[in-house]
Amino acid sequence: MSNNINVGIVSTGVYLPDNVLTAEEIAASTNGVWSADAVKAKLGIIEKRMPGQDDGTQEMGVKAALKAIEKAGIDPMEIDLILSIGEEWKEYPLTTTGIYIQEQVGARNAWAIDLQQRCCTTISAMKMAKDMMIADDDINTVLIAGGYRNGDFVDFTDKSMSMMYNLAAGAGAMILKKNYGKNLVLGSHIISDGSMARDALVKFGGTEQPITAENCNVAYKSLTLANEEHMKNRLNEVSMDNWMTCINKAFEKSGLDKSELGYLAVLHFKYSMYKYMLELLGLTEEQSVYLNKIGHVGQIDQIISLEIGLTQNKIQDGTIIAMIAAGIGYAWAANVIRWG
Repeated sequence: MSNNINVGIVSTGVYLPDNVLTAEEIAASTNGVWSADAVKAKLGIIEKRMPGQDDGTQEMGVKAALKAIEKAGIDPMEIDLILSIGEEWKEYPLTTTGIYIQEQVGARNAWAIDLQQRCCTTISAMKMAKDMMIADDDINTVLIAGGYRNGDFVDFTDKSMSMMYNLAAGAGAMILKKNYGKNLVLGSHIISDGSMARDALVKFGGTEQPITAENCNVAYKSLTLANEEHMKNRLNEVSMDNWMTCINKAFEKSGLDKSELGYLAVLHFKYSMYKYMLELLGLTEEQSVYLNKIGHVGQIDQIISLEIGLTQNKIQDGTIIAMIAAGIGYAWAANVIRWG
C-alpha cells in the first residue's frame, strides 16, 4: 500500500512577534559575563524575537495555522488531523493545544493530538503524519502547528545556560497532503538518548517542586542544567555522530545519495557549530539560513528556515532538503524532502 502513496508539503505558515531582544540587552542581562560582541560572534545572536502581550503559545500556533491554511487555499473542513507541535509552556496547563487550534481555525472535521519532543517535535510530527496517512485511508490532509516561548524561563545570570540564551518566541505550521505529488516528504530518522532525560529542566512548577509563595520569584526563571557536566560531556561525545547518523539514515531510507543535498533547514545554535556542520555536509552558507536575527524558536526553526529559503530562492524545484534538529532530553532527528 505504502509504495503507491506519497505525502507532500502544500504550504507553511510562520508567525513571529514584533518584539526583539538585542545582543546588547542580552549581554547587559548577564551582568557583564558576556559582552555584546561575544553574544553576536560566539552565540550567533544579533537579536531574537520575544513574545508580545497576546503572544501565548496556543494563540501564536493559531496565527501560523491560519497563514498556512490561507496559503494552501483549502477549506479548514478538509483537514482530517491536527498534530500540535506547540510547547507545554502555554496559556493554560492541561489544555490540549491541537484541539484549541482545531476550534480556532474551524477544522471541525479533524481530530487533534499534542506531540512533544522538545526541539525535535516538527520532524517527528512530519514522520508521524506521513506514516498515519499511509496507514489510515481516512487521513488525507494533516495540519502540523504550534507555538513556542520557552525563552520566558531563561535566567541570563545563570552561566550554565548560555547555550539557551538564544531561546526565542514564534510559531509555525505546515499542511501535508496524501498523494500531493510534489514537495515530497521522503525518509526520516530519529534517535533519543535517555541518559540525559533530566539533565536540563524547569526546576519549579511540577509535582516534585511546586510553585510556592517562597519560591515564586525564582520559579518562572528556573530552566536550568540540573546536571551540566554530564550533559555537556555526553553531548560532546555523541551529538555530532548522532546527527550524522540521522542524516545518513534519512538519505538511505529516501533512496538518495547524501551528495544530492542542496539545502539544510537547521535549528539555531552557536555559529562555530553551524559552520562545522555545513563543512561536514559539503555545503556553503548559501545553501542554508542562519537564524541570527530570529533566535532559536525551538521546533519551529525548520519551518522558518524552509520559508526563508524559499523567499531567498535558495530552494528551487528539484532541491533536496534535509531538516535537522536536536531536542533536550535528548533527541536528534533528520528528514529528507524533495522540493518541487
